[in-house]
Amino acid sequence: MTSYYNKTPRTTVRRRAGRGSYDRDTIDAILDEGLVGHAGIVGDGQPYVIPVLYARDGQRLYLHGSPLSRLLGTLAEEVRMCFTVTLLDGLVLARSAFHHSMNYRSAVVLGTCRAVRDRDEKLAALRAIVEHVVPGRSAEARGPSDQELEATEVVALAIEEASAKLRSGPPVDAGADYTLPVWAGELPLRLAVGAPVADERCTVPVPGYVHSYGRGRA
Repeated sequence: MTSYYNKTPRTTVRRRAGRGSYDRDTIDAILDEGLVGHAGIVGDGQPYVIPVLYARDGQRLYLHGSPLSRLLGTLAEEVRMCFTVTLLDGLVLARSAFHHSMNYRSAVVLGTCRAVRDRDEKLAALRAIVEHVVPGRSAEARGPSDQELEATEVVALAIEEASAKLRSGPPVDAGADYTLPVWAGELPLRLAVGAPVADERCTVPVPGYVHSYGRGRA
């Protein structure tokens, strides 16, 4: 396996090509930090984009979501999908409205998806999704019963093509605008985690992995 995804006509970043990346580690890091992705497929000539929880397992993504699976159930056994994850790192305030931007890291994945039918694979996929969202949780929480497993749908997406696009740094204004008396700079953004709030019927102390929960950059 190479350390880069091959550039294809579908994944090549054309606008601001210098911000594009095909490095596996970069793309994997974006996928691993995100919490919600957006899955795009076409069913009966109608495009759908559906937000889903997910987890990466090597060169495969597992997606959790009954609406997506119900739609897939009306299609062929294997369907092409576009899957995206975007992480916002900041708002970029320029001196002109035209040059305002955002600092971000985004990944686009193209591949073939299928409904997961095998029981063992589905269990492993659900554990992976729980661990992706809250590391350490799957070792403590009760696993799904047979009835719950039957009611839960999981989709596997092979990462066949992928690219990332990233922006960081200050605004880039037009030369004459630098003399304008307008504040310009970056407004950093991050996912903030509040103090845990226990269920009123819970008598168990807050576990360490909940106390220390965090995502992405400090």
